[in-house]
Amino acid sequence: STCACVEYYGKALESLIKQVKIMSIHGKMKHKRNKIFTEFRKLPGGILVCTDVMARGIDIPEVNWVLQYDPPSSASAFVHRCGRTARIGNMGSALVFLLPMEESYINFLSINQKCPMQEMKPQTNVLDLLPKLKSMALADRAVFEKGMKAFVSYVQAYAKHECNLIFRIKDLDFASLARGFALLKMPKMPELRGKCFPDFTPVTVNTDSISFKDKNREKQRQKKLEEQR
Repeated sequence: STCACVEYYGKALESLIKQVKIMSIHGKMKHKRNKIFTEFRKLPGGILVCTDVMARGIDIPEVNWVLQYDPPSSASAFVHRCGRTARIGNMGSALVFLLPMEESYINFLSINQKCPMQEMKPQTNVLDLLPKLKSMALADRAVFEKGMKAFVSYVQAYAKHECNLIFRIKDLDFASLARGFALLKMPKMPELRGKCFPDFTPVTVNTDSISFKDKNREKQRQKKLEEQR
């Protein structure tokens, strides 16, 4: 749903899935967008992590799966997203992830877009990759900061969903969400003010001590810290 989520999960998938080309694209890229899009179209296979900037008006041949991690902000956008697969008589699959509290969205789409859906049972024996993501965040401040920004942007986008009777920010389990983003600590943001999260355990490490792998960025950060001191 957001550019920050694309940045974070694109980076995560690059590290977690080997021997598969992972590319990321979102609206803030502007000049790079066409280059990435053209490159992806030429690939024999791969994964494109993207925002709704790719939801309509583009044609990529032989897309097997469209995975919608976030429910789109409008019902029509859902159909446009699905339309990236099964092009010109080809077969394809589209999947959207919903929380149990969001299940009435299925009826909404069925009525609003004449779009029937089938439930897909959760996969069994799924690998827990969150510890690896946490290790990445501890080893590189860039990953840590991307995760925090992604979480904040996800919550803010969720709060603005046009179906706010179904997607209610007050019902969101922030602790589970933070664990899903492999956060090391909860960020400071208005939506979390005054709330306690007994189900979320922050790391004992002082996150200010996490440095950038990029030496130039770390040098600039240390300079700013020195100025603040």
